[in-house]
Amino acid sequence: MKKMVGKITEQECDEIQKLFERKNGLNELAKIVKNDDALYEKLVVDMGVTSIKFQKWWNDMAAKYQWESRENSNWEVNFDTCEIYLVY
Repeated sequence: MKKMVGKITEQECDEIQKLFERKNGLNELAKIVKNDDALYEKLVVDMGVTSIKFQKWWNDMAAKYQWESRENSNWEVNFDTCEIYLVY
């Protein structure tokens, strides 16, 4: 199920969209550069930093907006409308 629990600003939406796209891009790149140890190590570091920024964004926004949450659920954003949904 999916339930709308809030809305964020366009700037906040742009921030999480950039992090989301970077995270996905790095994951795809990791599949390609497995044979290049030096590049792969840099990629792993970048993936770690990006994942931390991604999770920090969600933690900060959840604290700011006090979104509803449930055990074994997660939030997702609709990048077109800036709406936040609880998916459970």
